[in-house]
Parts: sequence; structure tokens; C-alpha cells
Amino acid sequence: MKSLLSDDVVAVRGVLTDTHPVDFHVLGVAGAIDRLTIPLRERGTLVHVDAPHHGMDVDRQSATLLYRAAQELLSNVYKFAQASAVTVRLGCVTQGMRHGVQLKVTDDGGGFDAPSAMIGRHSGMGLRLMRAAVGLAAGEMNINSSAAAGTCVTIRLPLD
Repeated sequence: MKSLLSDDVVAVRGVLTDTHPVDFHVLGVAGAIDRLTIPLRERGTLVHVDAPHHGMDVDRQSATLLYRAAQELLSNVYKFAQASAVTVRLGCVTQGMRHGVQLKVTDDGGGFDAPSAMIGRHSGMGLRLMRAAVGLAAGEMNINSSAAAGTCVTIRLPLD
């Protein structure tokens, strides 16, 4: 029997789709992102969500960007990675005098050629759009991927 939350997030053609509006006030960013992992869990992927600063104060625009980034990254894991385990970490970070929030999605899947995906005509469009959106928010995005180690994508957004 599926949980009530599993009816909210479905995988359509490998894209994780949230069928109900996201309410960050009720779920928080971490809760909303955790909800996105349900199709992976139902598939048998071991998922660990780590949000030690649950309840951190993130503005709606940053929360939406983090949520959409997680949606794209988890969809990619679902469609391509063939991962047995995924870790999602969401937390506060400090760089110098600036405070920010960091989203890190790591999987143990097959990895991919990140530089090629970021310039190819027929692949990586979601990643390119995500990188552009993160850049417009004065954030940064890093991708580390290899066939032997899987993929780790880190997104940092400033909070001040």
C-alpha cells in the first residue's frame, strides 16, 4: 500500500513530478525535497536525507530554486544513474563573512561526462538551466562525476 505522500510525487517519463503545490511553510524546504525521494524509495533505492538545520530561514525564492534543483537532480538519478543509494544534504554554510545554504546530492550510480553534458546539444539541458538559475541567484554549482564513484552535485546559494 502506498503512503499518502507517495500519491503527491510521481515519476512520469523519469521526471519526478509533484502533483500538488509545494507548501514550504508546512513542509519546509527539507520536507519538500524529502517528498521528492519517494519514487526512488519505491524503486528500492536507499535514500538518506540529511538536513541538520531543519527549520532554517530560507527566503521563498531560494527555497524554490533549491527545490527545483533537487527535483532535476533526483529526476536525473531516477532516469540515468542506476544508483543503489542517494544522499541528499541540505544545510547552512559559511564562506568567509557570507552565510548561505548548500544542497548536495550524491549517488553511487554510473556517473557521466559532466563537461560534455554541459555543452552537448541533446543532453544536459536541465543541468545547464539549473546552473544558469543558480548563477542568477549569485550562487555556485559544482558537478563531480565518474563511472567509479557516481555523481555529486553541490549547489550553494547566499542567504545574506
